Amino acid sequence: METGEDFGPWLARQLKLAGMTQTELANKIEVTRAAVSAWITGRAAPRAETIGRIATALGTDTVTIHTRTTDTLSGLPVTWYHRPQHDDGGRELGNAAAFAFEPDVEVLARETCQNSLDERLQATERPVRVRYTLHELTGEHLHRFLDAMNWDDLLPHYEAVAGQDQKVSRVVAAGLRDMRERQRLVLLRVDDYNAAGLTGDDYADGRFAAVVRRQLDSHKQAGTTAGGSYGLGKATIWGTSRLGLVLINSTLSEPHEGRSRNRVVGRLDLPWRRVGDEALAGPAWFGRPDPDSPRGEVTRSWWAEEDEIERLHLTRDSDEPGTSFLIVGAYDMASFDERTSEEAGDDDDGASVLAMRDRLLSALGRNFWAAMTGGGGHAPMLQASVRVLRDGVEIMPDEEVDPEREQPSRTRAVRAFLNGTTVERRTHSDDVAMTPVTMNVPLEGGATGGEPHDAVLLVTRAVDGDDRHNRLVAMRGNRMVVRDRHVPSLPGNVRPFQAVLLVGLAAGPGARGAHAAESFLRAAEPPEHNKWRQTEELAARYSYSAHRRISTLVRDANAAVKDMVAVASTERPAGGERLKKAMAKPTRPVARPRARRGAPTAPTLDTVEAKPIDSGAWEVYGEIKPGSVPEAVFAVPTARFAVRSGSAPQVAWESVEAIEGCTWSAEEGMLTFAPGARRATFRAVTDPATHPVRASRSGLVVELRTGEKEQH
Repeated sequence: METGEDFGPWLARQLKLAGMTQTELANKIEVTRAAVSAWITGRAAPRAETIGRIATALGTDTVTIHTRTTDTLSGLPVTWYHRPQHDDGGRELGNAAAFAFEPDVEVLARETCQNSLDERLQATERPVRVRYTLHELTGEHLHRFLDAMNWDDLLPHYEAVAGQDQKVSRVVAAGLRDMRERQRLVLLRVDDYNAAGLTGDDYADGRFAAVVRRQLDSHKQAGTTAGGSYGLGKATIWGTSRLGLVLINSTLSEPHEGRSRNRVVGRLDLPWRRVGDEALAGPAWFGRPDPDSPRGEVTRSWWAEEDEIERLHLTRDSDEPGTSFLIVGAYDMASFDERTSEEAGDDDDGASVLAMRDRLLSALGRNFWAAMTGGGGHAPMLQASVRVLRDGVEIMPDEEVDPEREQPSRTRAVRAFLNGTTVERRTHSDDVAMTPVTMNVPLEGGATGGEPHDAVLLVTRAVDGDDRHNRLVAMRGNRMVVRDRHVPSLPGNVRPFQAVLLVGLAAGPGARGAHAAESFLRAAEPPEHNKWRQTEELAARYSYSAHRRISTLVRDANAAVKDMVAVASTERPAGGERLKKAMAKPTRPVARPRARRGAPTAPTLDTVEAKPIDSGAWEVYGEIKPGSVPEAVFAVPTARFAVRSGSAPQVAWESVEAIEGCTWSAEEGMLTFAPGARRATFRAVTDPATHPVRASRSGLVVELRTGEKEQH
């Protein structure tokens, strides 16, 4: 009969939803109970004239019975189910997983994009498309949305939580107060397309149960190559909601119950609470009551109609598989902190939403530029965009993240690798040099030996569009940036560069030991996936000393970078020329145009790295943001030894070298910034003769003096 769900299971569920027995249906349509049983078990099918009578009995039409892609209109109404208190009286005063991350949209972007990359449909060879929609609701639009999700049923629970004295309660209270006073609500929807969707049963093992029903379940189709491994990333979605509330609409890549579109459910994460005479454990689910659950109280996902989807602001743009997460009451503490009340004015919510948009775009470009880069006849792995709506009207159009704009040099390097156009040594400015860096991947279980892996190191020149120069970024299979560090101890004649280390499957599926390295490094990542280090999983699966292989990889990669960026002797300036240039007396400070908006800013130390060297001195590398004050085009770096009490003794510099964006005057003792410079870097070595104690037995405080201000 038709292409929807099999008739037997479909009919059985409709009877449960309608509270009707097989005998009652048989009596209504004037057939035997045995006939109804045969339909449900699949041993027979009803005749055409009988289908009309079944439709009447179930309160639906014959088309619904023929297609069987939705439940009948006689189904139980959608409602909220709140989990009762544990029988032993135990209480959870919040979702611990949500506290692993800050309520920060940059963290949200990193975690959600990583999850979407892990669930990308590999067979299509098309990118997974992720779109972030910030939507402000006011007035009638707000009330219509609240009615659609049964807000009146939720309000007593929110008020009970807001009256408690704990961290989650204070966040909820602030969210309720903000919505009442401003009559506004911020929604943040994360849609992905060309992804697997939340497949599987509501309760059994599968993607749906892992995301909606469980904690710390990282059910990924990518297996050991997935970016995520803790099952914590999804908690950032709920953690970004002041109300702990997320609604979900998923289009499935594998049908469930004969259907794939508009599988809808909601989940609420609140702490233990008492509402009236009921003590409740915490989480709640928005869905259709499950007749198979005790007393029919537990709710499960339902196949929503288009008008329900529209009222819940869950309408998807296409039938492509994937999932939409609607974060209700979205907020970002960093966006609020970045603007003062005077800057925001009366439109503080609007200002914060625009700041959230900017931070989302920045985070996507900074973390996923490599995944957004295609080449070699292959499309990028990821496309991402951000837009802003107010009451359904687009006020900031969809802006797609462009990796070439965000990370021009690094994007050029990865594209050259994918296109096979790298060289061994750079001879032209736009060349991308490539060299292997071998890593000895340890064997699981602490076995001796290892499996060699050929990681790929790429080096190219840096351009002014880069945010920071002379850095090495590293990534594995999904090409999300995991490690971003300055290359230490560079020689003084280095021209600005960018280096990229591709490890595991990022080096190519054919790279020697790629799968072993991918699994090893995945185990070496903390929940934030922003470094490789010793972890409990790494020690348990490999050995307590396995993390040393990572240190060796980083050391060898840095050494290879220094070899690749060293300027040949024929290219170096004649004796003394570079020193004379560095020691030239600075010209009179001049004003320079600044592209930044907002109040003028003084120069600030952005990065400081220091280490003791063999001579007994401290070697310091510093990066400075010149700021936007026209007259502050110079700065004086100073160094003091850290002490527990009393004044910190100042030490002298043995040498100071300007690297980029500035010049150093030994006579004046200051750095002078080049006109229009966006970043300045310098290297300095302290004078051991002025040290009160040996460098190895002290700490160092580096200050940047500009007039009466100091930056540490």
